Amino acid sequence: MTLPELYLALLIGGTVLLASIAAARTAHRVGLPSLLLFLAVGVVAGEDGLGLKFDDAQLAQALGTAALGVILVEGGLTTQWTNVRRLLAPAAVLATAGVAISVVVTAAGAHYLLGMDWHLALLVGAIVSSTDAAAVFAVLRALPLPHKVTALVEAESGFNDAPTIILVLVFSTASADLPGPLPLVGNLIYQLAVGGTLGVLIGRLGALALRRIALPATGLYPLATVGFGIIAFAAAGAVNASGIIAAYLSGLVLGNSKLPHRAATRSFAEGAAWLAQIGLFVMLGLLVDPSELPSAIIPALVVGLVLLLVARPVSVLLCLLPFRVPWREQTFISWAGLRGAVPIVLTTFPIVEGITGARDALNIVFVLVVLFTLIQGPTLPAVAKRLGLTRAEALRDVQVESAPLDVLDADLLTVAIPKGSRLHGVAVFELRLPPPTVVTLIVRDGTTLVPDRDTVLRAGDELLLITTPDTHEAAERRLRAIGRGGKLARWLGENGAPEPEHPMTPARSE
Repeated sequence: MTLPELYLALLIGGTVLLASIAAARTAHRVGLPSLLLFLAVGVVAGEDGLGLKFDDAQLAQALGTAALGVILVEGGLTTQWTNVRRLLAPAAVLATAGVAISVVVTAAGAHYLLGMDWHLALLVGAIVSSTDAAAVFAVLRALPLPHKVTALVEAESGFNDAPTIILVLVFSTASADLPGPLPLVGNLIYQLAVGGTLGVLIGRLGALALRRIALPATGLYPLATVGFGIIAFAAAGAVNASGIIAAYLSGLVLGNSKLPHRAATRSFAEGAAWLAQIGLFVMLGLLVDPSELPSAIIPALVVGLVLLLVARPVSVLLCLLPFRVPWREQTFISWAGLRGAVPIVLTTFPIVEGITGARDALNIVFVLVVLFTLIQGPTLPAVAKRLGLTRAEALRDVQVESAPLDVLDADLLTVAIPKGSRLHGVAVFELRLPPPTVVTLIVRDGTTLVPDRDTVLRAGDELLLITTPDTHEAAERRLRAIGRGGKLARWLGENGAPEPEHPMTPARSE
C-alpha cells in the first residue's frame, strides 16, 4: 500500500467512523437501536451506494469473530459478579438447553412453512438462536429493571454465543451427514469447559499481575486489562475451545477484581467495544447486496415470527420451569431475546464452507435482524412497564471507583451520587463509614468544598474518600446500602449487596 492509498483508506475509514457515531447519537435520540443505523451506513457505503466493494466472507468471518471477542471482554468487565453468581444455573440452562430448543423449533418452522431442506433449516435455526450480547448490554442497562432480570438476560447473552457458534460450525462443516448427539455434546462440553477454564485462569492471573505491578502510566492499566481478555480469547481459540466464553469470563473476573483505575479501564473498554461494534456492523452492511434483500422479506418474517412467538417463549418456559421465576419476568425475558451482530457474523461460516443456500441464509438473517430489532428494541421499555417490572422512581446504584495510593497503602474512592439516590439529604456523620475511612472532598456543581461532619450530601455530588485495603469493601457496601435504604439502611436490613431481591433458586419438589 502506497502512502496516497493509505491516506485515502484512513480518510474513508475516519469518515465512516464519524458518520457511525453521528448515527449512534441520532438512534439514541429517536429511540432506535444503534446497530440498525450502523448497518445502514455500511449498506449506503456499499457497492450499490457509494461504490465500496466488499464481498470477502472469509475476511468478514475473521474480523467479525475478533470484534465479538472485544465486545464480550467489555461485557464481562462491566458485569457485576454479585448480580449474576446466583443466576448461573438458569443462565447456563438458557444458554445450552434453551439454544437447543430454539434451534429445533425454528428449524421445524423453516422446514414445514418455507419448504427448506433440513440441513439449511437447522443452519438458519442455529444462526438466529443466539441473543446478542452487544444489543442486550446496550438496551437493558438503560432500563430501571430488577437486577436479577437484567443480570439473567445479560449472563445468558454472554454464555450462549459459544454453544451457538459450535452448532453453526458443526452444521456448516457437515456437508451431508449430520453428527450424532454424543459427538455433538462431547464437542460442546470440551469447548465450554476448556474455554471457561482458560478464561477464569487468565483473568485471575491478570488481576494478580495488575494489583502487584506498578505500571509507569495510568493509561497502561486499561490496555493491560483488555489485553488479558484478548489473550484469553486467542488462547482458547488456539486449542479449538470457545474463545467467546473465555473472553467473557476473563472480563468478568478482571472487572470484579480490585484493580487500580477501574473507571479508566471501563471507559477504555466501552470505547473499544463501540469501535468493534461500529466496524462490525458497517462491515456486515457492506457484505450484503441490497438488490437481493426484497426476496428475503417473507422468509425472514416467517422465521422471525416462529422464533419470537414460539421458539423463544417455549425455550424460556421449559428452561426456567425448575426455577422460581414469576411469569411476568419470563414474559419479559422471552421478549428481550434481541438479535444483532452475532447471527449475521455466523452466516459467514456456511458461506465460507460453500454450503448450498448459504447466501440466501445471509439475506434472510440480515432482514430478520433489522425487522425484529425494530420491533423488539423500541418496545422493551413499554413491555417492561406493562408487566410491572419498572418504576419511574427506581434507584440506580452508586458507582464507586478506586485508585491506589501506594505510598500510604491506602485507596482513593470516588463516588458519584445519581439522581434518586437516598444518599441525597444524608449528612456526612450519618454515613457511619468504617474507620479510618473519611470523606475528604466534595465536587458540587463544578466547584469543590471540604466537608465537615454536618455537610449534607446532594444528588449530583462526587465524593472523594480515603480508605484502606482492609476497609475498602465495607466502605463500598455501606455507601451502596445508604444509596438504596437511606440513613437507616442497616436497621432496615439493607447491607449494600447489589441484589437485594430474592435470588432465583430451583423449586423444591413436594
